[in-house]
Amino acid sequence: MVDAEARRDAEARPGEELMDFAGRPRIARAAVLAAVFVCAACGLVYELALVALGSYLIGDTVGQASIVLGVMVFAMGVGALAAKPFQHRAASAFAAIELLLALLGGLSVLGLYAAFAWLDLYAPALIGTAFVLGVLIGAEIPLLMVLLQRIREQAAGSAVADLFAADYVGALLGGLAFPFLLLPVFGQLRGALVVGAVNAAAGVILVFTVFRPALSRRAKAGLGAGSVVVALSLGYAYAVAHDFEVNARQELYRDPIVHAERSRYQEIVLTESVPIVSGGVSDMRLFLNGDLQFSSVDEYRYHEALVHPVMAGVRGDVLVLGGGDGLALREVLAYPSVTSATLVELDPAVVALARTRPEIRTLNGDSFEDPRVRVVEADAFAWLRTAATRYDAVMVDMPDPDETATAKLYSVEFYTLVRNVLAEGASMVVQAGSPYFAPKSYWCIEATIRAAGFGTTPYHVDVPSFGDWGFVLATPNAPGPSLRSEPPAAPRFLSPSVLAAGAVFPPDRGPVDVKVSTLLSPHVLEYVRSEWRSY
Repeated sequence: MVDAEARRDAEARPGEELMDFAGRPRIARAAVLAAVFVCAACGLVYELALVALGSYLIGDTVGQASIVLGVMVFAMGVGALAAKPFQHRAASAFAAIELLLALLGGLSVLGLYAAFAWLDLYAPALIGTAFVLGVLIGAEIPLLMVLLQRIREQAAGSAVADLFAADYVGALLGGLAFPFLLLPVFGQLRGALVVGAVNAAAGVILVFTVFRPALSRRAKAGLGAGSVVVALSLGYAYAVAHDFEVNARQELYRDPIVHAERSRYQEIVLTESVPIVSGGVSDMRLFLNGDLQFSSVDEYRYHEALVHPVMAGVRGDVLVLGGGDGLALREVLAYPSVTSATLVELDPAVVALARTRPEIRTLNGDSFEDPRVRVVEADAFAWLRTAATRYDAVMVDMPDPDETATAKLYSVEFYTLVRNVLAEGASMVVQAGSPYFAPKSYWCIEATIRAAGFGTTPYHVDVPSFGDWGFVLATPNAPGPSLRSEPPAAPRFLSPSVLAAGAVFPPDRGPVDVKVSTLLSPHVLEYVRSEWRSY
């Protein structure tokens, strides 16, 4: 903010001369406020882009948001103070800051993805990027306040009100544009580049139209050259963004990527190994946000262990929560007693891939084409709250609780909702992670199921792609159910002796004292992050 004394001081300094806006102050003020609006929208998009990238790559949405927002807000204060010496050259300083912000903000997602894929320096790179962007964003408001007061000096309260009104409304636009326009249309890499271009244009156009007479020849030449450099850099990055993303993504996976897409909810990647020896077996793997979901070589071990114990007995109506690849459905549909199988999957892109990709259709036996199958595209937690049907068997085949979004699916509240849709004599099975690699996480899930009113029978099997993997079979309001299997045909893996052995846990991986996980206290998330970090 510039009061009368500061204004006279600025007049006495070398730099930009005060301009005469007589006859057009309203247009000039509208232009400044429009620039505030656009710059605020761009600044918020940069923040959201960093948070979203971290949640995709690291999976810790709350942690990433806390780091990014905390660092950027602190840095904005630093930037506001750092802008003081440049107030006597407010127009040229503002344009220079916008060009630098556009370049760094536009390239931020690309640079951080490179740091994650090739350099293993994501955390320090994120903090550094958030700090620099925050400093530049923080320097905008003081300089814009100076420019606004140069047009027509007004009371401090009124000037602040005008400026922050435009700033907050612009932030709303950026907050809505990021998830509903930029991500669906451009994706993360190109979306940030587009915003960078808009950011640069807003700053340069304002200065070169409204405040052009105040610029020296050197400032005009420097800003013009800077604009060309920024435009060329962002344009080149936009052109090569697709190839860059393909190469960076491939760096994260052992085998060649044969399919990759970014759905509304997650990154979906299929890899396939090429047999070196003639007659060798290829290995197709599905990854969601970098986490392995199945390997075609041994997925039958996992799915036989998941499905057959809970299907023992007569099971007419079956519910599968998750399992969008259709592999659990394949095992369920083998039972003649099954009259209906309902699958609830959040991400329709996973189901579409399982329905159309020939290799996955071969694996799942075209399970989605069976007339007994009904697919519901919904969040399982929300869907269970209004479900009216009762089921004879429920399979909870969800991704591991390593994110805030999935931790709620391993809570007392979630299992209570599942209990409410179970028919008389029905059972539930939950995939519960590795009792070897993550024993606290595994026994936390088992304890949480018991806290929801179930009797539990924990068991585990060996799945080479995953290691020692555990499940929990449960029945409401009863002791733990017996562990048995009655498949219609002999399984490839799950024999009676294998299943009996699965109920035995060695002393070093037996039950441990853990906390129960709830919606408001997701202890399973803490256990998963602390245990898997070691591997």
